[in-house]
Amino acid sequence: MPNAFFKIPEIKNEPVKSYAPGSPERKALKQKLSELNRGGLDIPMMIDGKEVRTHQLKDIRPPHDHQRLLGHYHQGDKSHVRQAIDAALKAKPAWEAMSWESRAAIFLKAADLISGPYRYEMNAATMIGQSKNAYQSEIDAVCELADFYRFNVRNMGTIYEMQPNSAPGAWNRNVWRPLEGFIFALTPFNFTSIAGNLPGAPALMGNTVVWKPSKTAVYSASLIMKILMEAGLPDGVINLIFTSGPDAADVIFDDRNFAGLHFTGSTAVFNGMWKTIANNVGKYKSYPRIVGETGGKDYVLADATANPKQVATALIRGAFEYQGQKCSAASRAYIPSNLWNDVRNYMAEDLKNIKVGGVDDFRNFVNAVIDEESFNKLAKVIDEARTSPDAEVILGGEYDKSKGYFIHPTVILAKRPDYVTMREELFGPILTVYVYDPDKLDETMDRLDTTTDYALTGAIFSTDRANIERMTARLTHTAGNFYINDKPTGAVVDQQPFGGGRASGTNDKAGSVINLLRWVSPQCIKEMFVPPTDYRYPNFLEE
Repeated sequence: MPNAFFKIPEIKNEPVKSYAPGSPERKALKQKLSELNRGGLDIPMMIDGKEVRTHQLKDIRPPHDHQRLLGHYHQGDKSHVRQAIDAALKAKPAWEAMSWESRAAIFLKAADLISGPYRYEMNAATMIGQSKNAYQSEIDAVCELADFYRFNVRNMGTIYEMQPNSAPGAWNRNVWRPLEGFIFALTPFNFTSIAGNLPGAPALMGNTVVWKPSKTAVYSASLIMKILMEAGLPDGVINLIFTSGPDAADVIFDDRNFAGLHFTGSTAVFNGMWKTIANNVGKYKSYPRIVGETGGKDYVLADATANPKQVATALIRGAFEYQGQKCSAASRAYIPSNLWNDVRNYMAEDLKNIKVGGVDDFRNFVNAVIDEESFNKLAKVIDEARTSPDAEVILGGEYDKSKGYFIHPTVILAKRPDYVTMREELFGPILTVYVYDPDKLDETMDRLDTTTDYALTGAIFSTDRANIERMTARLTHTAGNFYINDKPTGAVVDQQPFGGGRASGTNDKAGSVINLLRWVSPQCIKEMFVPPTDYRYPNFLEE
C-alpha cells in the first residue's frame, strides 16, 4: 500500500439551522416528523453487525403523548451482554490494525451522513423519542454529534503527532495503542450527541465497544448505529445492547478483558460502578480507565452591578431549555436583593409567553420530561415546596400527566440557602433562587461553594471587572465549565470542552484531546542506528 502523511480535512463546527417559519428546513423536518409519527417501530439490538431480536418486547412511547405507541424494542439479557463482549473481542485485532486514516474516514463520513441525508431523521427521532423541540434537537442530535465525530478525528491526529525528541544516533517514537480488552459505554437519554460520542470516541482510537443506551433513548441510538454501519464501521466494533443496567454490570465488570468505562449519568450510578470495578480490580488484565460525567447543581451568581434583564434571560434559557434535563442546567441562583424585583418581574413576563406542549408544534418552548418516574419526582418536589416554611413557589408550579409528562417551568424562592432544592439535583424545569444581601458577596460565594458536592457548570454576572476577577478566583473549583455573563449551558465542541469535577465526574472533557488520551496506552520505542560494541564508558579509560 502506498504511504503518506495524510492531511486531515479542515474541521469546522456544523452550522445550526434556524427552523424559522418559511424556512426549507422547517418544512423538511415537519414532513419527517409526520412520517415517523406513524410508528411501526421494531428495533433490534445490533451485535457483531447482526440484528438480534428477542421475545421480550418493550414499548416505545413519546413522553409528550404517552398514550401513543410508536412500536417496540427488543429487550436483552445477560446472554446478550456476553455475546456483545465476545463480538467486541473478536473484532478487535483487525480494527486496531486498520490504518488510522480508514478509521478516521468512517467517522468523518458518519458526520456527513448525520448533517446531510439523515439530518431530519436524526432530529425527528430525538424529538419524538426524547421530547426535544426542534432547536434543542438540532444543536444536539445533529450539530454536536457531527462536531464530536469530526473534531475527534482532528484530535486523534494531534495525539499521533505527540512524539518525543531523539538524541543523535537514535530515533524515539510514541505508539498510541488502543487499550487491551473492550470498552463499556453507558449513555444517557438527554443528549443524543453524548450517546453517539461515548462509544464513538474509544472506537475511533482503535478500541471495540459494548454500548448500552438509556431505555428512553433507544430510538435515536438505533439510528446512530445504522448510520455508523452505513459509514463503514466493521461488524463487532460497536455492539448495541438493550439490557438492564444490573445485567450489563454483572457480566461486564466480572470479565477479565474489561478495559474501560465511558459514562454519562447519575453520580450514584457512577459511584456504584466505580466501587464494583475497584472490588474486582484483581481480575482485570490491566487497570480499567474510568471516565464519567455525572450530575450537577449548576448555579448562576449575580452581583449588585449585574444587568437584571440579562440575568433573567440567562435563567429562563439556562433553567428551562429542554425542561432542565441537562447536566449543565441552571438549577440554583443567587441574586442580590437590589436586583431581585427586576429579575423576578422579567422572568414572570417571559414565563407568561412560554408555551408548553408536544414537539410537533414548533412554538412550544417546553416539552415533556422523559418519563413518569421523573414526572412524579418533580411533582413531589413542587408540592413539598408549596407547604414548606423554608420555601415558596413564586412562579409556575403547574403539572399534568394526563396526556404527556408536562411540568411547567417553576421558580422556587428559598428562604434558607441550604433548602433541599438548593442542594440536590432535580433534572427538571425547576429553578430555586436565594436572595442575598449585596454586601455579603463573599459570604454568599462561601455558601455556594459548600452547599453541594457538585462542580459541573456555573455562571457569574457582573459589570464590575474587579468583581469578575474576584468571583472567578474564589469559585475556581466550583465548576469545570465556568461562564462570565452567560448562561451555564450550551457548551460547543472545540470551544468549551465539557466536564466537571468533584461529584460531577472525572472532568475528561468530551470532544477534546484530554478525553481521547484516556482510550490509548502509549508505548515508547527507542531504536539505535549503530549500537555500541564496547561496554565501557569514557570515565573507565586510563589517562
